[in-house]
Amino acid sequence: MGYKSPLYETVETTATDVWNDSCSIEELNYAIENGATGATTNPVIVGNVLKKEMHLWKTRIAELVKEMPEASEIDIAWKLNEEMAVKGAALLKPVFDKSSGMKGRISIQTNAQDYRNWKKMSEQAIHFNTLAENMMVKMPVTAAGVKAIEEATAAGVNINATVSFTVPQALAVAEAVERGLKRREAEGKDTSTMTPVCTIMVGRMDDWLKVIQKKENIAVTPGAIDWAGVAVFKNAYRIYNERGYKTRLLSAAYRNHLQWSEFIGGDVVLTIPYEWQKRFNSSDVEVKPRMDNPVDPAIIAELRKKFPDFVRGYDADGMKPEEFEHYGAVQRTLRGFIAGYTDLLSVIRDFMIPNPDA
Repeated sequence: MGYKSPLYETVETTATDVWNDSCSIEELNYAIENGATGATTNPVIVGNVLKKEMHLWKTRIAELVKEMPEASEIDIAWKLNEEMAVKGAALLKPVFDKSSGMKGRISIQTNAQDYRNWKKMSEQAIHFNTLAENMMVKMPVTAAGVKAIEEATAAGVNINATVSFTVPQALAVAEAVERGLKRREAEGKDTSTMTPVCTIMVGRMDDWLKVIQKKENIAVTPGAIDWAGVAVFKNAYRIYNERGYKTRLLSAAYRNHLQWSEFIGGDVVLTIPYEWQKRFNSSDVEVKPRMDNPVDPAIIAELRKKFPDFVRGYDADGMKPEEFEHYGAVQRTLRGFIAGYTDLLSVIRDFMIPNPDA
């Protein structure tokens, strides 16, 4: 039978789920129409949504400034962040209800500035979990983040681990979730509808190796680096299946169609930006299972030989949790998320203190 789009066919014919990588109302509606069953946000995404859809939010921001007379720009920014997530959650609620709570969640991210403080992250995660029935909470996979993930899971929060690029990070997350679930079950609490996921930002792994390539002037077979994130994701998926973790893997940070087409058929989630959804849906890439197809061993061998950071990211024992926040891709992404947060604060500041010189 015919399907309305390749992504819709992916969701309808395989175990693979597609999410919208944005809380934009327009983009989320498009994604849901094409089979999406969830959505994700982060500070950069929230800022970009405001740029695109300020007409939908400027009145509400002005109202918040009046409603919260003693609030700082930080307070108002987080209130706005929460309201945007709640609106997205409402759009996904029918999916949530239809699946009896197994799908249809939206992710809201904790403050990236707290990446070293597990108590602050877990406390904020527990608060976010009260905003809507179908909320999910993102926390970065630093050493403190791993601890926060366990604590939040034990408290009943559905987590989405982020700022994650490597097999060691994915394994640390899955183990932390297992510990949290066991603690929760030992207290006699239900875990049947908990659907934790662990992101691997596959495109950002590729980005990092390209930075190294340029810095160190490394000659690489054209296209080989474009397989790095795919190889990491597939290796993590293999280990997850062998160990039977409850956590599902989630692919993010799209740079090419391999980061969709090579994962089709896996029991995984693909959180795809709107522009890439449109590109994939207009493509002639055949929708068929490829998740179990191995990456060419020659490509993996070349990446291992030329990039020690690929080895650190690909091997299960490539890093210890205390090393995570020092990994280049983690540092680059944390800096980007924190910068996105400060940019969001400047947008709110313009409402609170208009520039008289403008």
